[in-house]
Amino acid sequence: MRDPFHNPFPESDTARHSIWEMLVTRDIDAFLAADWSMVADDFVEESFIGIDGRRETNPDKWRLTFPSLAVYRDEWLRQARDFAGQSFAEDPREAIFTTTILEDIEVDGELALARKKFDGGLKKADGTFDVMKWQTVYYCRLHRGRWKICGFTGYLPNPMGSN
Repeated sequence: MRDPFHNPFPESDTARHSIWEMLVTRDIDAFLAADWSMVADDFVEESFIGIDGRRETNPDKWRLTFPSLAVYRDEWLRQARDFAGQSFAEDPREAIFTTTILEDIEVDGELALARKKFDGGLKKADGTFDVMKWQTVYYCRLHRGRWKICGFTGYLPNPMGSN
């Protein structure tokens, strides 16, 4: 059985191990704390681009929702603060880690493609279930000695073709 808190990449696989820590552990912990400063250094600001797949399989419907890191940061903070104001019937950190799967990271020199998937959700205190079922493809770059996010295509259906 998969341990959702365990990085599946050995420390000797520096690129994949570092990317997993950035996209899973740091991202989740920062989101739950609604603290952008925990992940601010994980981005290449000057060339960042974020595409919103809008949970659509047809790329004609995707949008350049995040043309800059500042726009993405503001939306990320809005979502994190909204999430923090909700009540859950289970530990949100455990549920998000359990829902998050990042086992496929392609590395070619100083570039990487990471496929992060969400497949599950969280039980809310009011008895409803908050479904988390989408995927994001991250474009990462070794930038000034550290792996960072230079862009993503996110909010895609998981699996593709399922909308």
